[in-house]
Amino acid sequence: MKGVILAGGLGTRLYPLTKVTNKHLLPIFDKPMIFYPINTLVRAGIDEIMVVTGGPHCGDFLGVLKNGNELKIKHLEYAYQENEGGIADALRLAEDFADNGNIAVILGDNTTDFDISSDVANFKEGAMVFLKEVPDPERFGIPVFDKESSEKILEILEKPKDPQNNFAVTGLYIYDNKVFDFIRENKPSERGEMEITDVNNHYARSGNLGYRTIDGFWRDAGTFETLLEANIFWSKKKG
Repeated sequence: MKGVILAGGLGTRLYPLTKVTNKHLLPIFDKPMIFYPINTLVRAGIDEIMVVTGGPHCGDFLGVLKNGNELKIKHLEYAYQENEGGIADALRLAEDFADNGNIAVILGDNTTDFDISSDVANFKEGAMVFLKEVPDPERFGIPVFDKESSEKILEILEKPKDPQNNFAVTGLYIYDNKVFDFIRENKPSERGEMEITDVNNHYARSGNLGYRTIDGFWRDAGTFETLLEANIFWSKKKG
């Protein structure tokens, strides 16, 4: 299985920090932010990785990641997202890289100590999303569970004002090669972006969307508050 890290965007919520570099290169304790999702993939045995980036500071990745060997990446590629088209739009750039195989996808601002090795090893088809109970579910996609079977997700609601539960769909996914067909079927949302929630709902409607609850730490580091939380956690864990 190959891995894709989505590390585009302008990071406007972290201005003025991101006026000088890409958000995913900001420090979390003693490492650049993107080192954490890389480690999540590498620890699961994934050593062929594509980084999808964009914006005015995309070239900064080359100086930090180089060819990836120092991070135990066997093969590292880059793709450039020209516009702010959303997560699904960024993922579509990895179609040739995926080469008709399954892919693990993680957002570049996600940090977790959860081990996905068994999920990668046992994945066959469909899609898998990873959930985490959070204090601010309205910021995320929220799963709607089947009342008859909590093991089944009926659909995912994107940033609902009144969430039905506190489980967030984190920025960590595993997909089979049908994901690119579903992306092509997508239409831009009201925000003008190709939403990954719409892609996940394609799988949900066909009954092929599985999930796993993260047991351990997970936080996106896309706001000042969550960036601080991630720094505190990793400094204590490594201290």
